[in-house]
Amino acid sequence: MKIETMIFAIVGLFFLPVAIVYGFMTAWTEWVGVIGLLLAFGLGIMISSYIMVTGRRVGLRPEDREDAEIHEGAGEQGHFSPWSWWPLVLGASAAISFLGVAVGWWILFIGAGIAIVALVGWVFEYSRGDHAH
Repeated sequence: MKIETMIFAIVGLFFLPVAIVYGFMTAWTEWVGVIGLLLAFGLGIMISSYIMVTGRRVGLRPEDREDAEIHEGAGEQGHFSPWSWWPLVLGASAAISFLGVAVGWWILFIGAGIAIVALVGWVFEYSRGDHAH
């Protein structure tokens, strides 16, 4: 994971001088761009540090070694919910929320309510037994 760590660190560190140059070019009067670029810097550094810590904990993956064979990467890659409908409900609630921003703010609260229900349902999906939703 060293390559991924370096890529995100370089991307994150790129935005710090860009934010400073942008601030000087706008005479520090336009704060949205400076704050956005500083947030991009923080995001890159945050992802880089997470990947670095995870890489130390997990160890070398087959993708990280040059002598790895293809069959070493085979097998289970994680646990996913193949029959879950909650991501679809969460996506629909995001669409309703964005519609609320465009049309009327009252619709945003309906989308937020549906999103809370969808998140709770998705998180506790396996607390009631496999596929019992």
